Amino acid sequence: MRVGFRVAGVTICSILLIATCGFAPPISQSIGSDVIVTAAPVYEPLAALRAGERFPKGAQLLLIHDGKAEPLVPEFTASADASVSFDGGSVLFAGKKATGDPWQIWELTLNEHKLRQVTSGSADAIRPLYLPGWRFVYALRTSQGFQLQSARLMESKALDEIEPAGTKALLPLTYMSASAVPADVLADGRILFEAGFPLGEGTTPEMFLVYSDGSGVESYRCDHPANDAAGARWAGRQLMSGDVVFTHGASLARFTSPLAHEERVAAPRGDYAGAIAETATGEWLVSARDSANAKFALKLWRPGAAAMQMALAKSDQNLVEPVMAAEHERPRRHPSGLHDWDYANLLALDARVSRDGALKGAPATVRLERQDADGHAVAMGTAPIEDDGSFFVKAPADRAIRFVLLDAKGSVLRQEHGWFWIRRGEQRICVGCHAGPEHASENRVPQVLLRTTTPVDLTGSAQTLQRGGN
Repeated sequence: MRVGFRVAGVTICSILLIATCGFAPPISQSIGSDVIVTAAPVYEPLAALRAGERFPKGAQLLLIHDGKAEPLVPEFTASADASVSFDGGSVLFAGKKATGDPWQIWELTLNEHKLRQVTSGSADAIRPLYLPGWRFVYALRTSQGFQLQSARLMESKALDEIEPAGTKALLPLTYMSASAVPADVLADGRILFEAGFPLGEGTTPEMFLVYSDGSGVESYRCDHPANDAAGARWAGRQLMSGDVVFTHGASLARFTSPLAHEERVAAPRGDYAGAIAETATGEWLVSARDSANAKFALKLWRPGAAAMQMALAKSDQNLVEPVMAAEHERPRRHPSGLHDWDYANLLALDARVSRDGALKGAPATVRLERQDADGHAVAMGTAPIEDDGSFFVKAPADRAIRFVLLDAKGSVLRQEHGWFWIRRGEQRICVGCHAGPEHASENRVPQVLLRTTTPVDLTGSAQTLQRGGN
C-alpha cells in the first residue's frame, strides 16, 4: 500500500543500519505491506488497568514504508493505538493535538491524509478498534476506571435500518467498578478485552470476551493464571487461523480452539510486549527486548524458527503495538437480540457443575448480589435450586452482579469472587457455575422450567435490600 504523503527531514537508512533505523529490503518484501507502530520513550502496558497512563513521556505513531519510519501524524503532540480499517484505507488512533489535551479518538485516511475527530470531551479515550457495521469500540476514562464504549463512526439512515430500533449512538459495554481495555475484535464479532481477574475485583491481568452490544460477557478461558505477575495474560491478538496469541511478559502463549487451556508458544527467550501483527506470509511482527532495561524493538519471526530477525529498533524508543496497514478480514456483525427492559433473565442448567470440583453439600438456594456505588455487595434476595441444580431468576440489568450458592441452613457452599453483568433484555443460559467451555449442557429440560416458566424476581423491586456478606 502506497501512502500519498511524506515528511521531509527523515534519513533513509542503509541496510547496514537496519538494527537502529529501518527495514532491510528482504524483510520489507516478506511483510508485503506498510506497518504502523507506536514509538514511546517509556511504555507501561498494564497502566490502563489501574486507570493510569501507558505512555507517561508521550508517544508517536510511525508509518514504516520502503525502509523508512516517518511520523504518521506529525502535527500531533502525541499519538498511539493504531487500528486499520477492514479495507486498509483508514486508521483510527488515540491522539493529542496539543500538550494539555486529553486523549481522543481520530480517524485518518492513509492515501489522502484526511483527518477527522470522532470523539470529544474532557475524558481520555484510548485503544480504538473498528467494529463491523460502521461502529468502533474504545476505552473511555470514567470515575470507575476505563470502561468499554461502542460508538458510531457516522450517522445515516442506513445505520438506523441495520441496527435494532432505539440503539444509541454511544453505547456502554462494560458495567463494573474496575477498568477494561479492548485488545482485539475477533472474527466472530466478539470483543476481546483486558481486565483484572477476578473480573471487577482482582488485579491480575486476564482476557475476557463480550459481544458488541455488551451482552454475553465471559472469560476467554477458565484456566485462570495464578494471582501473580508470572500468570498475567494480556495484549491478545487473533491470527488468521483463529488462534489468539498473547503475552505473559517473559513468554508468549496462545488459545487454540481444540483446547480448554492455554498453550505456550516456543519462542526465543525474551521479554514480549504482546499485540503481535501477523503478515500475509504467516510470519509475526513481534515487539520484544532482551532485558527489562532495554527498549522494545520490532522483530520478525516465523513460528518454530530458532531466532528472530531484527526489523526496526530505536535506541531511545519502545516500539510497540504494530499493525499491518493493509486490507484484512471483516469480522461478523453481531445481531443484537436485546430488548429495552430494565431487567434480564438468567437460567442456570446445573449450578453444581464447576471447574472447581464437586460441592461439599447440596445447594438449596442461590443468592444474587449486586455491587453498589462504593463497591460493596448488596444482597438482592434468594431463589430455590432444583434437585438437578437448575434455577431461573430475573436480575437487575446493566449492573455488576454475582451469585452465591447456599445449603439448606443458609451456609455458603460456593461463591463468585468476581462480578459480571447482564444487559437490558438479555436472556442468558449457563451450563453451570464457572463451568468452562469444555462443558456442554445435558439434553434434557431443566426441572425449574417443568415447575414454572416465571423467573424469581431478584431485581429489588419487591424486596428490601440488605448489605450482603461474603
